[in-house]
Amino acid sequence: MKLRVLVFINAIAVAITLSIANYYFQQNLHAVLVTFTATFVISFIIFYYLIEKYIYSKIKLIYKQIHNLKLGRDLRDAIGEHVSADPINDVEHEVEEWATQKKSEIEELRKQEKFRREFLSNISHEFKTPLFAIQGYIDAIQEDDFEDKDMARQFLDKAARNVDRLSYLIKDLDEISKLEKGEIPINYSKFKINDLIKEVLDSSELKAERHHITLEFKEKYDEAIMVYADREKISQVIINLIDNSLKYGKEGGTTSVSIFELHDQVLVEITDDGIGIEEKYLPRLFERFFRTDSSRSRKIGGSGLGLAIVKHIIEAHQQTITVRSTEGLGSTFGFTLQKAKPQIAFPGLPVLKS
Repeated sequence: MKLRVLVFINAIAVAITLSIANYYFQQNLHAVLVTFTATFVISFIIFYYLIEKYIYSKIKLIYKQIHNLKLGRDLRDAIGEHVSADPINDVEHEVEEWATQKKSEIEELRKQEKFRREFLSNISHEFKTPLFAIQGYIDAIQEDDFEDKDMARQFLDKAARNVDRLSYLIKDLDEISKLEKGEIPINYSKFKINDLIKEVLDSSELKAERHHITLEFKEKYDEAIMVYADREKISQVIINLIDNSLKYGKEGGTTSVSIFELHDQVLVEITDDGIGIEEKYLPRLFERFFRTDSSRSRKIGGSGLGLAIVKHIIEAHQQTITVRSTEGLGSTFGFTLQKAKPQIAFPGLPVLKS
C-alpha cells in the first residue's frame, strides 16, 4: 500500500510540473488537462515498474536473507519465501534487532576472552608454583648427593606436599570440566539434610580446632528435614563451604550452619565472622581461580576451585547459590535444595509417594 502511495505522489508531482510548464507556453486549459492526465498515467506506470522491479524486489530479498540468517537457515532458503507487504519497515526492525543482538554477542565474547586470558594466566601460575618448588627441592638433594639425610628427608616431604597440591589441582580441574559438560550424573535420593550437615561438621572438627574456630549447628535442627538431591555431591558442597569459612575465618571465631524451610525448597546457610569480602569482588567469587587476596590465599593453600565446584554442583541440581558479605564482619554462603515430597499413607494400603 505504501509503495502505491509513494508512486502516486511522485506521478502527481511530475504531472503538475509538466502541466504548469505546458500552460506557461500554450495558455490552453484543454491541453493542460490532457498533458496532466497523460503524464500522470505514464509516470505512475514507469515509477511503479522501476521501484517494484529494481528497488522493492532487492529490499525484499535483503529482508528474506536477514530473516533467514537470524533463524540460522541457509541463504538459499531465503528465495521464494513469503514476506509482508511492507518490507522496508520490516527490514528496519530486523536490522535494529540484529544489531542489538550482535552487539550483545560481541560484548559477551569480549567478556569470555577476558575470562580466558585470566584463566590461562591463573592456571599457569597455579601449576608453576608447586612445580618450581618440587624442582628446587630435588635439585638441592641431588647437589648434596644425600650427604645430609635429614635435609633430604625434609625436602622430600616438602616436594611430596607440592605433588599432592598438583594432584588436587588436576583432580578439581577434571571434576569441574566434567560438571560443565554434564558428564557427572546427579544421583537423586531422599535424605535428611540435617544429618548430613552433622556428619560434615564432625569430620571438620579437627581442622576447626587447628584454626581455633568453633563450629555451630543448633539443636533445633534435630527434627528431620528431608531433601531430594545427590547426597554425595551436596556433602562436597558443604565440605567446601566449611573449609572456605575456616580458611578465611578469624582465630577464636565461629562458623555456624543454619537451615530454613521454604515453600518447596530448603535453604542452607554457612556463616562465618571472618575477614569478609569487598562488595566489588562478590560477582566474581565463584569464578575458577579467582582470589580476593592472592598472596594470602596461596599461603592458606587449596586449588582455588572449591567455590567454582560448589556453584556447578548446585546449578546441576537446578538450584541457586548466593553470597552476602561485609568486609571485616564475615560472610554468609547460602544454597537451596529441593524439599522432598512427603509420603502419603492410607489405612490398609502401602505407603505412596506424592
